[in-house]
Amino acid sequence: MIVENKNNQISIWLLLITFLVGFMIIVGGLTRLTDSGLSITRWDLFKGILPPLNSLQWNAAFDLYKEIPEFKLQNYSMSLNEFKIIYWWEYAHRLLGRVIGIFYILPLIYFSLKRNISKNSILSFYLIFLLICLQGFIGWYMVQSGLTERTDVSHYRLSVHLTLAFIIFVMLLWNFLKFKYNTNIHYNKKLPYFLPNLFLFLIILQISIGALVSGLDAGKIYQSWPLMNESYFPDDASLKNLISLKSFEIPSIVQFIHRNMAYLILLLFIVILIMTFKNRDFFHLRKTTLYILLALILQIFLGIFTVLSGAQIVLASMHQIGSIFLISTSLILVFKNSKIN
Repeated sequence: MIVENKNNQISIWLLLITFLVGFMIIVGGLTRLTDSGLSITRWDLFKGILPPLNSLQWNAAFDLYKEIPEFKLQNYSMSLNEFKIIYWWEYAHRLLGRVIGIFYILPLIYFSLKRNISKNSILSFYLIFLLICLQGFIGWYMVQSGLTERTDVSHYRLSVHLTLAFIIFVMLLWNFLKFKYNTNIHYNKKLPYFLPNLFLFLIILQISIGALVSGLDAGKIYQSWPLMNESYFPDDASLKNLISLKSFEIPSIVQFIHRNMAYLILLLFIVILIMTFKNRDFFHLRKTTLYILLALILQIFLGIFTVLSGAQIVLASMHQIGSIFLISTSLILVFKNSKIN
């Protein structure tokens, strides 16, 4: 009973942090979509906890923003009130990062001192904390890329930032599942182990490519589907560009890769779906597979509508939220499939 109570406390804590990281991903996506990420030009870890509190401080923050290329070349007509809107988005994003750090490390120290966590799990938990710290550094490293010579952040750094956020999310959710469902649930049959794992890996890879699409504003071109204008392959590029080292710097090529990765993910899932429902031994996986099917169909439609709309903010944000549900259900499938004798 005592062990079960401890596991419940840990699972609730993990679920809270997982939810906060998921919410952080959503806020981060909206920060990107509203072009708010460069509004705060300094990284003050402690001093930056408080926003500007009077007109003098607001004008000082605005003056700092006026020094960067994004304002000089793109937003030179922006008013102070307009600046406040993008400032609040970035401020909320950074504040939420601080909240996650505090809400994670303090209970972790408590559980460590109480010895409520096994050695294997505690190593995983502190690794997650290191990744959370690293995520903060990468976030600032990303912002720095847009403060000097460019009007936007590096799409490569944006991709690393988002990918790491999802890796942290996956690790948190995996540990939550371990502590929440720690009963002796075992199954005699499993899907070929590599299939659910490969499916999950491809989704993470697709998210990384999606961040490149966002960073290059590649979702605003070729607003048609299933063809890119009237061609399967973009007409402003060649196949030679596809195998070039600079392929991820060409917006149309990046959108092409993102589209075709979605087709590959769909084909792989169809294989998993058929295997799950064809064999009675996989009955325990069918409900989760149906959840994935719903999440995947929703994500595909949101992706199509996002392209057709030219990456309209609401649709683009819903598309990113859809990726959270898709990766969550896919991870649950991997977890259930790993429960074997």
